[in-house]
Amino acid sequence: MEGWDKPWAGLAGRNCEAPGVRAEGRCASSTCGNGLKTSGDPHDADYHSFKVLVQPWPLSGAVDPGQSKAHRAASALSCLFPYTNALPFLTPSLLPPMPLSYRLLDGQDTLPPVIFLHGLFSNKNIFQAEAEALAQQTGRKVLTVDARNHGESPHSPDCSYEAMSADLQALLSKLGLSPCVLIGHSMGGKTAMALALQKPELVERLVSVDVSPLVATDIPKIFKIIPAMKAINILGDVSNSEAFEVVDEYLKLFVKDSSIRQYLFNSLVQVNGQYEWKVNAENLWQQQNLFLDSLHIQGVYRGPTLFLRSANSSFIPSSHYSKIKLLFPEAQFQTIPDAGHILHIQKPQEFMNSILSFLS
Repeated sequence: MEGWDKPWAGLAGRNCEAPGVRAEGRCASSTCGNGLKTSGDPHDADYHSFKVLVQPWPLSGAVDPGQSKAHRAASALSCLFPYTNALPFLTPSLLPPMPLSYRLLDGQDTLPPVIFLHGLFSNKNIFQAEAEALAQQTGRKVLTVDARNHGESPHSPDCSYEAMSADLQALLSKLGLSPCVLIGHSMGGKTAMALALQKPELVERLVSVDVSPLVATDIPKIFKIIPAMKAINILGDVSNSEAFEVVDEYLKLFVKDSSIRQYLFNSLVQVNGQYEWKVNAENLWQQQNLFLDSLHIQGVYRGPTLFLRSANSSFIPSSHYSKIKLLFPEAQFQTIPDAGHILHIQKPQEFMNSILSFLS
């Protein structure tokens, strides 16, 4: 943005080609003279509007016929928005839900199923041991899910909690798994809260693992890991144990907590002869403000709710309790001693005991 008197004027008339997409930028500000009207503040970049024209004309490269026009339009945004994280007109109502990758363990139909939602930079495998134990001990169906931009699920420029909630709603409807018990860690906890506030009838009870619906002050530290993750380049002619050892030694320079490094390893996989992270780190980096902010969702969830916090973490400070109670009147708060943010890795037995107790 440096050196731009009118930061959006430089995008006027700029075209960007993506599969099946022609995206044409026009600054909506009256001060830029490009003729489009906007209901937002014309002096605030977040409110500038751009039109996206989706046309099926021939382009080099393959076009995915299964991708919606809205998602193809979204793929052009990286050309139109090179200097900003703002996605001014792409709301969850415009983009359809994304088909999420999942693993479902079978169980009784008479008990509400349990859904595990992973945190930032992770995937459904992080809760596989807990899912199997819970299915065996309770007889319930248990679902683990990859959020968009994580694991085997598709990538999207929209990283909002509203969008991730819509993805989950669509999956629950497809599988017939509502009402359900939602258990979400960090980012997954906020997604669970978003769904419970939007569609309380879909949620029998809710567990938020070390995350508050309010602003999370510690999350910026997590995003500092991304440049370190991207800098790692390991060819696939080494064993998994050797690759993890190399990565562990490198990440120690940036991440002192061994449980966080272990948590990150869950997303390091071998693909086509090279190790890579199964997470859309670039997109998450660009949209990190969405993860830092409070949930902006109207509603109240009155079902049983457990906020499971870590003694050595500041993600659910006691100062948040009163405001949390306004959104979740039945909220209980439980603290796991001697644990940090990745408490289900640091204290797995205590974590499972708390979940089983809450379910009973």
